[in-house]
Amino acid sequence: MKSERLTFTGHDGSTLSARLDLPEGQVCATALFAHCFTCSKDIPAARRISSRLASQGIAVLRFDFTGLGHSDGEFANTNFTTNVADLILAARALGEKLMPPQLLIGHSLGGAAMLKAAGNIPTAQAVATIGAPFDPAHVAENFAAQLDEIRSRGKAQVDLAGRSFTICEHFLDDIAAQQMGPAIREMKKALLVLHAPRDTVVGIDNAAEIFAAAMHPKSFVTLDDADHLISRETDAEYVADTIATWAGRYLDLVEEDFPQHAPDGVIRVSEADASGLLQDVNIAGKHHMLADEPLEMGGTDLGPNPYQFLAAGLGACTTMTLRIYARHKNLPLEHVSVEVTHDKRHGEEITPGKGTGKVDVFRREIRLAGDLSETERQSLLRIADRCPVHKTLHSASVIETVLRPDDT
Repeated sequence: MKSERLTFTGHDGSTLSARLDLPEGQVCATALFAHCFTCSKDIPAARRISSRLASQGIAVLRFDFTGLGHSDGEFANTNFTTNVADLILAARALGEKLMPPQLLIGHSLGGAAMLKAAGNIPTAQAVATIGAPFDPAHVAENFAAQLDEIRSRGKAQVDLAGRSFTICEHFLDDIAAQQMGPAIREMKKALLVLHAPRDTVVGIDNAAEIFAAAMHPKSFVTLDDADHLISRETDAEYVADTIATWAGRYLDLVEEDFPQHAPDGVIRVSEADASGLLQDVNIAGKHHMLADEPLEMGGTDLGPNPYQFLAAGLGACTTMTLRIYARHKNLPLEHVSVEVTHDKRHGEEITPGKGTGKVDVFRREIRLAGDLSETERQSLLRIADRCPVHKTLHSASVIETVLRPDDT
């Protein structure tokens, strides 16, 4: 994933800090991401979700609301309405930089703000909320003990997740005045509501109210035992994959020359997260998957490791070759499956007296179902060794490596 830093002007003239996460290949669509209350664009959930969407061709702009993260301005002067204004300006900035957003994503209070802003972002065709409250006033429960002080003094310092923020009375007045029902009903966008039943910060009943207020098309997906911040990487991966799959039904996907997608015959592998070993695998701009290593190897085990990909290629090529042969010979082959394991052995074990060093050994166990004679079964077994990947692995290969200039 490529990432660009950029800035734009917020509702009060402050400079807001943003990050545009770009696909390694083609840009099929753009999305705008709104982070949760008092969080930032760089929290793990925002970063991981944005990365996953970028791997599937969707460029994502995430930014810090006024007074938060790396953005200028005073948080104490902001409220729900100013957040909505910042979102509309962010959408405009994304349009000027690349293309206007078709997909809007909001987390927690950012999800409620996105629902409110959606009607004023005409290019958006789909909205996804994650753990969003139906009533923005819900956020006041985070500092319920200071409400009287805020009302009596006009403001108070509150502690949120170990950090101190100034909450002013105008903030309370603003969230209390919000009417979300009409905004949700009239936004005229496809809606995806994602919420965890065990969310202890924003209860699942909020998802039900958002869903009930929305017009079709609308969808709901449970996040099972995920926490409110979507802090586990597996949950973030699931959220991103779900949003990308769902949104594809509603977005006008285009191929922008920014940058060129991987052409036919090219497999592009790039780091998904430089802090670990997770990799994005993009095949000719059409297929996306993850590669990783298990936890004991320093990875996060979110995808097959490289040798598993290699073994999978051998297994798939074997079954395809057998099916093609069976069709050609009109053999009664009903089903074929192959189990492939990989190991390293000393060459002496393979060729006594001649082996030196260790040798890679791929073991295939082939299962053939159908009314096949023993002659036909043996014929299929011989054909398995003719699969192209088997031939490649069994012969000497040449790997050419060149260093391309850094064009980032």
